[in-house]
Amino acid sequence: MPVEIKVPDLGESIVEATIAEWLKAVGDPVKAGEPVLTLETDKVDLDVGATQDGVLAEIMVEQGADVKVGDVVGMIDESGASSDEEPAASGEAPASEQPEEAPAEPAGERATEDERERVSPVARKFAEEKGVDLAQVRGSGAHGRVLKEDIERFLAEAKKSAEPAKATPDASRQQPPAAPSPPAPPRADTAQREERVRMSRRRRTIAERLVEAQRTAAMLTTFNEIDMTAIMALRARRKEAFKERHGVSLGLTSFFVKASVGALKEFPRLNAEIDGDEMVLKHYYDIGIAIGAEEGLIVPVLRDADRLSFAEIERKVREFAEQSQNGTLSLEDLRGGTFTITNGGVFGSLLSTPILNPPQVGILGLHKIEDRPVAVNGQVEIRPMMYVALSYDHRIVDGREAVQFLVRLKALAEDPETLLIEG
Repeated sequence: MPVEIKVPDLGESIVEATIAEWLKAVGDPVKAGEPVLTLETDKVDLDVGATQDGVLAEIMVEQGADVKVGDVVGMIDESGASSDEEPAASGEAPASEQPEEAPAEPAGERATEDERERVSPVARKFAEEKGVDLAQVRGSGAHGRVLKEDIERFLAEAKKSAEPAKATPDASRQQPPAAPSPPAPPRADTAQREERVRMSRRRRTIAERLVEAQRTAAMLTTFNEIDMTAIMALRARRKEAFKERHGVSLGLTSFFVKASVGALKEFPRLNAEIDGDEMVLKHYYDIGIAIGAEEGLIVPVLRDADRLSFAEIERKVREFAEQSQNGTLSLEDLRGGTFTITNGGVFGSLLSTPILNPPQVGILGLHKIEDRPVAVNGQVEIRPMMYVALSYDHRIVDGREAVQFLVRLKALAEDPETLLIEG
């Protein structure tokens, strides 16, 4: 009896996903609990496992399609698990005793069926549109199945190999130099020099959320700069002992998480959100740490950051970075958050205006540390300086509060021992 493969519950607030990849092809045996396909949500990728032993009998929704919770995307034939071992029907000789001239399935029909299984429907349609001979395309899907991406890669390689031949002059037909000709008109084959790449679900969600943030919030950004001399000196003195004791390096993140929590306690509206005509003031500090992953920005959350030590913060941030690279972050890691810190300085950014992460009303942007001349006690000195930016929702945060938040953050960062004393 066929068993349906359904899109499972994806967690709080997630109702849609995209089929990122089928891990099995039609006809493949599957075991209960074995991953059959991967779903891409706006936060993480999830494997969907088989609920029964059997054979993948049908793929009803192809790779790249959007699906909702509860949708049926494929079928498993649980009787197929032992079909290879079933005895021949009554009155029928075993295969080994069948005469050699027994009628076989017509080769043409078998080839057609094999070809259907070897090429996904999406790839087949795309190949017909582009006039591609599928026999020349090597598949990268499960069991060598040809996907649309394989055809796109085949076309790109064919075009690349053809260009040098086009550009190579035929020596036997070379003519004497001619008078300069007028500039050639713009090429009409612009479409052939363009590439269309489908946005991933995560990228689409990021785009929607950023536009929504700008549309709904009265967003404004204020700036300040921090003299990083004290933090840099403290790290230099303590880094070896810190790493030896805790097994993790002492980075900048823990200093700014602690400084942000200290400033948020003094200016609680930056740790709030808007719900209708009410402000929800949060007396806990779940700090989101923005990480630039391959598929787009993700923001895992440090729960109760005010209760974490420097070592616990650094250890958790390193863990988040590793998980973002290998795709093992859980939905729970990404839920919630009361305030976000993003560090464009790791990519070389000197200054930026970060966009809010709704429903939060504040986000702190850190930037590149750069030696600059500054006035210190009436003298010009070269100091390691960092610009910081605070974007905030002006609907509940006044400019005075935002500026004072950064002033307090600056004071805490420039005197890091205070962070240790005040916790």
